Amino acid sequence: MAIIQFPEGMKWGTATASYQIEGAVNEGGRGTSIWDTFSKTPGKVVNGDNGDIACDSYHRYEEDVELLTDLGVDVYRFSVAWPRIFPNGTGEVNQEGLEYYHRLVDKLIEKGIEPMCTLYHWDLPQALEDKGGWNNRETIDAFVQYAELMFNEFSGKIKSWLTLNEPWCISFLSNYIGAHAPGNKDLQLATQISHHLLVAHGLTVKKFRNLGIEGKIGFAPNTTWLEPYSNRQEDIDACNREIGWYIEWFMDPVFKGNYPEFMLDWFKKKGVQLEIKDGDMEAIQQRVDFLGINYYTGHIARYKENSGLLDWELVEMNYDRTDIGWPIFPEGFYNVLMRIKESYGDIPIYITENGSCYNDEPENGQVKDNGRISYLQQHLTALSRAIASGVNVKGYITWSLLDNFEWAEGYSMRFGIVHVNYRTLERTKKDSYYWFKQTIANNWFEN
Repeated sequence: MAIIQFPEGMKWGTATASYQIEGAVNEGGRGTSIWDTFSKTPGKVVNGDNGDIACDSYHRYEEDVELLTDLGVDVYRFSVAWPRIFPNGTGEVNQEGLEYYHRLVDKLIEKGIEPMCTLYHWDLPQALEDKGGWNNRETIDAFVQYAELMFNEFSGKIKSWLTLNEPWCISFLSNYIGAHAPGNKDLQLATQISHHLLVAHGLTVKKFRNLGIEGKIGFAPNTTWLEPYSNRQEDIDACNREIGWYIEWFMDPVFKGNYPEFMLDWFKKKGVQLEIKDGDMEAIQQRVDFLGINYYTGHIARYKENSGLLDWELVEMNYDRTDIGWPIFPEGFYNVLMRIKESYGDIPIYITENGSCYNDEPENGQVKDNGRISYLQQHLTALSRAIASGVNVKGYITWSLLDNFEWAEGYSMRFGIVHVNYRTLERTKKDSYYWFKQTIANNWFEN
């Protein structure tokens, strides 16, 4: 057995998102979000599930902070529901919403846990969507206004901020593939939204700097990895397009000040033309203090003409898969981190999401989720390899603390290290919770 040791000062944590856990959608002055609307549209979410109650963390946050305290985490990543702060997206501030997050943050600080706040984890106020959503540049201004309020309100309390979670999902998954709210299927629209998101990110970072807020700020793109089936250039190019759609498309503008030419050329072939206004690229290229990386899965692929948007196909290799069907591909995690280091240098990195779906249920009060433990071992070993290879990793935050509302999958898929009974809302620590607790305490594990 090899001992996988992590650097001194490594920060350990776990993550959640507001719509997935809070519930209380009609309480505390909260406005309607696009996920309230989408989840109640027939056929959009498995079983017609919605986040009306979710894990009821709005009322049970103290119980959830106790779970974090017992776990021994250094950091807890959560998101703020924009409609709790501005029920209409702009205008009147909802004081009750602010007070809820103050109670949560104060409790975290009391327990010695660092709050890491994601400003946008997909729950856009419906009032803004009704005016065009992220395709309307007024939403950019509304987001910066919302962020400014949060920065000033929580200055000195929250010292780690993320602007956006998974901009690829916000733009392409939600507006081209149409699987998430608001459910559009328009490549031009999705691509333009991806640009507006980056402008919103950049202007928010600029506002953070101008306000002189104590702390650090970054964003959290989701990543994937496709390993070429062969060394043929067409296979390599096909895989690079898919990786580039997630990584270079959202990172090059931030770190290099431009979009990747190979992706611009490809989109142009598909009839897509970005509208970039004067000052946009300068706004996007604000210095970030750290980069959040979300990674779950990857695969082997090769070129196939006229196959999907990017002309590639998966080649089935019979990898083990999690219960949501995603291949377990820790090698891709290592490769993603190495690619980012090679492309963008030694930017400090937090793994802001990494985890797995296993739908194990309690038996005699125990949840034996050995698959999740194995997944964590494999991916933390890949992370250790990346650190040993010079990647500047500062912390690892697993997804997720709780089983929760898994977006279009509703309550059918469980990612938590704590089981939630959705009828009684009882929390049960899984075996993976205890494994992760031991790993945090030791700062190492045996593999």
